[in-house]
Parts: sequence; structure tokens; C-alpha cells
Amino acid sequence: MLSRCDYIVVATPLTSQTRGMIGEPEFAALKPNAVFVNVGRSPVIDEKALVRALSDGRIKGAALDVFDREPLPMDSYRLENILLSPHCADHTHDSLVQAMKLLISQLERFQQRQPLINVVDKKPGY
Repeated sequence: MLSRCDYIVVATPLTSQTRGMIGEPEFAALKPNAVFVNVGRSPVIDEKALVRALSDGRIKGAALDVFDREPLPMDSYRLENILLSPHCADHTHDSLVQAMKLLISQLERFQQRQPLINVVDKKPGY
């Protein structure tokens, strides 16, 4: 499937099954015009393999919101074909309003002894 994609977006949580899920073989499978995006967790990908693919021109570009080391050191990722954001891709014009609405809704549900929504199942490890 990776060899057919123009854009690959990783939003995977980090678990023992997803750690290192995207590495050298996966980057090698991408088309030269592919763009790779990671907004999930950094250890899901092999950052060094991604940098090699970008540096060698094997893929068109990447956008990263998460990194192995945060805050990102100033000398990192000096590449023309990468877009970096400081672990804030979820900050939209209304993200705080939406978060507050969810919090109020959850509090009301809790007070009324109703099931909460968006409950995280911790059994998978996240």
C-alpha cells in the first residue's frame, strides 16, 4: 500500500506493537513524490531512516510535529524538504473551545452517572 500513496500520515499511538513501525523498508517502498507526515508519536518511526530518505531525495518531503528529542535541538533537520512544528499541530483556531466543551460535557456525564465518552483503553499500552 505504501508504494501507491502520495501522502502518508502517521497518527498512531505508541505501543509495543507500533514502536519502529515505519523504518528503512517502509521509506524505501515510498514513491519519489511521496510526502510523509507524523503527528502521532516519534518512536513509531525511525527518524534516521526518514532523514536518509529525505537527504537522498528518495521521497519528496516530510512534515513532523513530534521528534525523538523534544525540544528539538537547533542543529536538527537542516533540510529544505521538511516542515517542522513544535508539537502543536493540534492547536487550531477553536481547539481550546472544543476542549472546554468536552470537559464540561464529561463533567455533566460524570455527575449524572452516565458513561463518559472518548475513554482511553489502557490495555493496548497507551
